[in-house]
Amino acid sequence: MIDRGAIAGGITSRTTAHLAPLCDDLMSEMIKLRGLKVSKMFYQSQAAAIDRIEQIQKQEGIDCDFRRVDGYLFQAPETDSRMIDDELEAVRSVGAPVHRIVGVPLRGCEGRHALRYPKQATFHPLKYLKGLAEKILKEKGRIFGETTALKISERDNQVAVKTDRGTVTASACVVATNSPVSNLFSLHTKMAPYRSYALSFSIKGDVIPDALYWDTEDPYHYVRINPDKDGSFHLVVGGADHKTGEADDALKRFDDLEEWIRKLIPYLGNRTHQWSGQLLDTIDYAAYIGRNPGSERIYVHTGDSGQGITHGVAGAMLNTSLILGHESAWKEVYDPGRISPKAALNYVKENTTALKNFAEYIAPGELSDVTELTPGSGAIVRSGLKKIAAFRDDEGQLHMHSAACTHLGCHLHFNSFEKSWDCPCHGSQFAVDGVPLNAPAVEPLSSVDVQNSNPSTKRRPSALSSGS
Repeated sequence: MIDRGAIAGGITSRTTAHLAPLCDDLMSEMIKLRGLKVSKMFYQSQAAAIDRIEQIQKQEGIDCDFRRVDGYLFQAPETDSRMIDDELEAVRSVGAPVHRIVGVPLRGCEGRHALRYPKQATFHPLKYLKGLAEKILKEKGRIFGETTALKISERDNQVAVKTDRGTVTASACVVATNSPVSNLFSLHTKMAPYRSYALSFSIKGDVIPDALYWDTEDPYHYVRINPDKDGSFHLVVGGADHKTGEADDALKRFDDLEEWIRKLIPYLGNRTHQWSGQLLDTIDYAAYIGRNPGSERIYVHTGDSGQGITHGVAGAMLNTSLILGHESAWKEVYDPGRISPKAALNYVKENTTALKNFAEYIAPGELSDVTELTPGSGAIVRSGLKKIAAFRDDEGQLHMHSAACTHLGCHLHFNSFEKSWDCPCHGSQFAVDGVPLNAPAVEPLSSVDVQNSNPSTKRRPSALSSGS
C-alpha cells in the first residue's frame, strides 16, 4: 500500500462513521435511476460491508467501539411527509428492515414522521484502521506512507507504479485515491466534489439514545454519539454541504450547525472540534469500482458519495474478486464504465461547473494588488493574461503560484478555513506552497517569479517588523 500522506490521515480521518447500508441520497432516488434489481444489490453489498467490518474487528480483537445501533430518518420542518412514505416503500422493496414510526428522541421532533432502521452500525474508524494496518504488517504486507505515486502504467503483463521513492511492479494495482490519478478525464465527468462540515460537542450522560440520526432537509443533517475512554461521550453533527470551491464561509456553516443541533438537544456541552471533509458524489449515487476503463490490470475505487467506509469495504471485496478472476453479482452495480441514461440531467448539472469555471479566467482578479493581502489570507490576482494564486503567511511572506489546477487546468479558489487552494471541477486541493494534497492532481502548482510578475509585490510589513 502506497499513500501520499500519513496512513489513514486523509479524507478517511474526517469521516463521521455512519455505517448505513442504504443509499445516502435515498433508496427511492436510486431506484428511479438504477432500477430495483441494481438497487437491491447495492443494499446487499453495503450491508455485507458492515458485516465484514464487524467480523474483522471481532476476529482480530480490534478495540474500535464497534456497535450495532438503530438509524432514524426523520422529517425536517417544512418538508413533505410523503418523502417518508416513498422511502418506506423503496427500502422495503430492496429487502432492508424498516419500521414507520412517529417521533424521534430530539426536542421538537416528537410528532415528526420518521423511519427506524434496525442493524445499522458505527465505530471509531481510525482505531479500526490502526488495528487493520498492524494486522497487514504482521502478515508480511508492506505499507508506505508519505510516498507519492507519480505515474501508473501497464507493460508486459505488469503494472508499474512510479513513486518519488522508487518504482513498484505488480500483477495488478488498485487506485483508491478518493479521486483517481490513473484516469485523466472520463470518470471525473461522472462525479462532482462536495465539502461537508462537522462539529463535536461534549455531552453528559445519555442525552439521546445511541443511534444514527439524519433528516430530510437538502442538504441533510446527520448526528451520532461517540463514547470516550473515561465513560463520557461526544456528540458529532454534520451537514451544510456545498460544491467544492463554490463557497468560502466555513465558520458560518459551523455556527449554523451548532444552532440547529442546540435546538434539538439543549443540554449540549462545549464545542470541542470542528472540521470539514470532501466527498465525491456520482451522478447515479453508487461508487465506481472495478477495472479502470481502457486498462487490463489497473482497477479503481472512487465516487463514494458520502458512504466512504461501507463503499471502501464493499469495493475491497469486489476488486479482490475481480483481480482473482472471480465473478461478482456486484460488478453491475459499480462498473466504472457504466452509462446511466436516466442520470443524464445530473451529468449535465455537474459538468456545468467546469464550463463556468473556465470562464473565470477572463474575469478580473479578486484583488487588484497583492499588497492588499493581509497575513493569513489568499486571493486570485491577475497578471496580464494569467491568474495567480497569491497567499501571504502569518510572517508576511508572499507565496505566488499559478491559479490553474495541474489536473486539467481549472481555475482554483481559496479555502480560508483549510488554508488551501481548491479545484471546483474535480476536487484537487493544494497547500499554499503549491504541494498537492488531494487527488486527482499529482503535480504541484508552478511557482510564479515574484520579482518578474506583473502584480505589485512590495512586501507588506509584518507585525514584528513594524514594531507593533
